[in-house]
Amino acid sequence: MATGWNYEDNDLPYIWKQTLQEITLSIKLPENTRGKFVNVEISRNHITANLKTTPDKKLVDGPLFNNVSTDESTWTVIDQNELSITLEKINKTEWWPHVITTHPKIDVSKVQPENSQLGDLDSETRAMVEKMMFDQRQKQQGLPSSDELKKQQMFEKFKKQHPEMDFSQVEGQFNRS
Repeated sequence: MATGWNYEDNDLPYIWKQTLQEITLSIKLPENTRGKFVNVEISRNHITANLKTTPDKKLVDGPLFNNVSTDESTWTVIDQNELSITLEKINKTEWWPHVITTHPKIDVSKVQPENSQLGDLDSETRAMVEKMMFDQRQKQQGLPSSDELKKQQMFEKFKKQHPEMDFSQVEGQFNRS
């Protein structure tokens, strides 16, 4: 099973990583390679990288699995021996089975997403997730969901406001057994 987002294949000229937001390629370079010796071109759906001294020998070249944001994608040379390319995904809801469409695929169903904290979410999403978590715990314990509890409370309030009415026929509908 994939460990989350590291992929290494001896047949590929790079190691790649992914999150739902981005893809990162790591390509080994000859020692003492500086950024000015590297040419990287990133378009919405294609990537090309090569050393300027050998423009016909591509480090990476091909159509991307999906579109990327060219304004947010970057590259840098690390320690004068590694080219790091970060591709910012446009669709941030999918795992890529491969970076370049002609390269081998991975089984994305085995990808384990990175852990996130409730504090990382905006307030509306956080409230929805907390409600879902509460409802799941209630269901596991055979207890009413938040919506069912709300209905019960409304019914009890209505009963107090109308003591003259007979509710004996509907009482059992709100009690779970």
